[in-house]
Amino acid sequence: MSDTPHPMVDRFDLKARVEHLGQMIVFTLLVVTGLPQRWPEEHWAQIVTSVFGGIESMRWIHRGTGLVFTGLVFFHFSVAFADLLRRSVDVAIVPTRKDFTDAIAALKYQLGLSEEHPKYDRFEYKQKFEYWGVAFGGMIMISTGFILLFPSWTTWFLPGQFVPMAKVAHGSEALMAFLVILIWHIYNAHLSPEVFPFDKGMFHGKMSRERMEHEHPLELARLDAQSKAEAQAEKPS
Repeated sequence: MSDTPHPMVDRFDLKARVEHLGQMIVFTLLVVTGLPQRWPEEHWAQIVTSVFGGIESMRWIHRGTGLVFTGLVFFHFSVAFADLLRRSVDVAIVPTRKDFTDAIAALKYQLGLSEEHPKYDRFEYKQKFEYWGVAFGGMIMISTGFILLFPSWTTWFLPGQFVPMAKVAHGSEALMAFLVILIWHIYNAHLSPEVFPFDKGMFHGKMSRERMEHEHPLELARLDAQSKAEAQAEKPS
């Protein structure tokens, strides 16, 4: 086997990588400081709480991190909306009919009912599901978080029942998000056979051409066609 590294293809720019790193750090802090507040009598929760200097200190860290999370989400969608107005937005993350047919084709392939694996573009259906799940889940977390942060103000505009409802929704959504990231994202991004033990692509923004041919052949074909067109345009007439 050749020791020559496979050519790398640029996929994620600096902004996307910094956003991902920021969300990763913020999400981890929110989980570590939030779940112990839901089960405060558990031994592990008491240990985590003591590490953060007590329940009040941990609550303030959780609230501050929640505000940072709100800012990151607002920034992300503000930039996306601005790009949409400029008509330069990348709509590859928007689900299409092909994603549903890809999901069925992937299931058939994994069950041995088909020999053809679906061909993906920039994002596969699982990545789109996770992205929009995080987006809608984030909206729930932000809205319920502000209700819990300002319960008295909330009751000026909404019935008092919204406060305990927000507490249940906030905790349940947090637990679901944690499990989705732990089981779904960690496996697909780091533990699946194609990338084990660690996928560094989202940190340096590149993916090997060999892996692109296997996982994102439609995107690779488009990038190759674009590069060829640009090379032709640069040639002197």
